[in-house]
Amino acid sequence: MIRNQVGLAGFSGKLGLPMKKTFSFLFLFLSLAFTTQAQSTSTPGPSAARVGQVIEGKVVSKLQGRDLPYRVVLPPDYELKDRGRYPVIYLLHGWSGHYDNWTDKTKVASYAALHHFIIVTPEGNDGWYSDSELRPTEKYESYILQELIPEIDAKYRTIADREHRMIAGLSMGGYGAIKFGLKFPKKFLLVGSFSGALATTSFTEKLLAPSGVGSIGRSVDLIFGTEDSSVRKANDIFALVRDASPEKVKSFPFIYESCGTEDALVFASNRDFLAVLTSKKIPHEYREHPGGHSWPFWDDQVREFLDLAERMIKK
Repeated sequence: MIRNQVGLAGFSGKLGLPMKKTFSFLFLFLSLAFTTQAQSTSTPGPSAARVGQVIEGKVVSKLQGRDLPYRVVLPPDYELKDRGRYPVIYLLHGWSGHYDNWTDKTKVASYAALHHFIIVTPEGNDGWYSDSELRPTEKYESYILQELIPEIDAKYRTIADREHRMIAGLSMGGYGAIKFGLKFPKKFLLVGSFSGALATTSFTEKLLAPSGVGSIGRSVDLIFGTEDSSVRKANDIFALVRDASPEKVKSFPFIYESCGTEDALVFASNRDFLAVLTSKKIPHEYREHPGGHSWPFWDDQVREFLDLAERMIKK
């Protein structure tokens, strides 16, 4: 395992092949990699008595003109009113996934019982957690910021400030979480990406069609438009880091980034993003260890992220 944290540990060595040169190889694995999201883990977690309560909810979204579901995982002691208010963690699903994936396919409710967080799993469909260039009612970035977060803060006993709000995700959700942190640093203390599709804004249907996964590129095109669109640049997390002024860098949340060494889909782009973070001296922690683009890796990583979140809250 490689672990890297600005100010705490160093990282050196060649950072993999450039992203564009790896696309033709990487996308041969896309269909298999995204299919693994349908596989769940079955290893027992803590006892049932220590599993947080999972609640179904929905937002009547005016921005999107429809109801959008979500789940909330409450800590076991939430019903005790004298426990006060809680920090919140938002967990984002991946491409082809849905809001119920985290609670159905990992032991996150069991892990949450060992901490004191409210955990929210939003619906993002295949919207890349961004506002679409071509579809006016596809506004997943604005939805989460303007509708979902206010709803959660109103309905539950949250600590509704930046120092107690975090966001993380897998694959598409890893890209989304880091993007939220970089574009809206006053909203989040900590952001996390597990096997993040960090090169998302480079995807197009034209690029991916020869590998038989043009549907993924098409979904990106519907959100970000043409290859040279201003929307792509505004949501390119590599550009957001590279172009950040020293003052902007100081405002960024702490970034947790992890990727499995057998993850042919996104390993190279995660190494590339690590290099950009390191060059700009943005506080971060990077981890890589054996694992693929699969639920066992994400189950392990959400547990690690909850531990990190608790350490940061207690600082």
